[in-house]
Amino acid sequence: MKALMCRAFGPISDLKLEDVADPAPGAGQVVIRVEAASINFPDALIVQGLYQFKPPLPFSPGAELAGTVHAVGEGVRHLKAGDRVIASTGHGGFAELCVADAARVAPLPAGMDFELGAAFVLTYGTSLHALQQIAKLQAGETLLVLGAAGGVGLAAIEIAKAMGARVIAAASTADKLALCKQLGADEVINYEEEDLRKRVDALTDGNGADVVYDPVGGRYSEVALRATAWRGRFLVVGFAAGEIPKLPLNLALLKERAILGVFWGDAVRRDPAQHLANMKQLAAWFAEGKVKPFISERVSLADAAHGIARMAARQVKGKVVVLPGI
Repeated sequence: MKALMCRAFGPISDLKLEDVADPAPGAGQVVIRVEAASINFPDALIVQGLYQFKPPLPFSPGAELAGTVHAVGEGVRHLKAGDRVIASTGHGGFAELCVADAARVAPLPAGMDFELGAAFVLTYGTSLHALQQIAKLQAGETLLVLGAAGGVGLAAIEIAKAMGARVIAAASTADKLALCKQLGADEVINYEEEDLRKRVDALTDGNGADVVYDPVGGRYSEVALRATAWRGRFLVVGFAAGEIPKLPLNLALLKERAILGVFWGDAVRRDPAQHLANMKQLAAWFAEGKVKPFISERVSLADAAHGIARMAARQVKGKVVVLPGI
């Protein structure tokens, strides 16, 4: 099979498309024929050795995918060859075939094609977990989303609206903000041209945002924390800007704010039943037309490394999908 391979941690440009042996499933695993996979920011980190965990070398990046079950390992009862599925694998998705733990594989939701399925699990799973289990976002509350035109940002907008919240989307360009409005944001802020804190204050009558969703880090995190309401919740989702901010803890004390970490991947491992419930909720919202991944680009396996590099440089909107068949 063909696969985009990482043979040493280093620059994204070192990734190469290679012919490698077809994988076989172990006990409790399946092999999936990949119809589509999507690029996520952790893909850029994992190949550079900068992510929370490091897969054994060599490996193929690609954390989420959709396809058909090709082979089933010992002990797997709920899946069979030919099943149309979605999966979150952590890595291995940028290949024609991918091994996945059966517990991390679910049926492709009704009415969803492979491309949408490949863009669904990680971003929507992360955002629902963050907003529902961690922040406990309530209907009528105000959510501020940083980096709102990225994959998890757009998912957060749609999910928050489905939960009955008001959404303020913050991003760096007019076209990104237009996309946020298209997907349901109530208000938008260009934080490259406007004072983020003053605009949040103006949009909330001086109260601040009840919840901040921050997948970006960098220089806007402290500003957003200062724009959080009394007993507001600040979600630490990721650091797409490349800088891990050092937040003054007195800002938490002054308004009894909570700074909360979000590590969806480990949450899935620790509580698979909650993950399953979340995916059922998301599938129901998809069927109702409340959530739908925004796919901005489709690329081949040969072009996937370039897509990862552009993701790392924050040059993409929504999701970029990799199609092994083109």
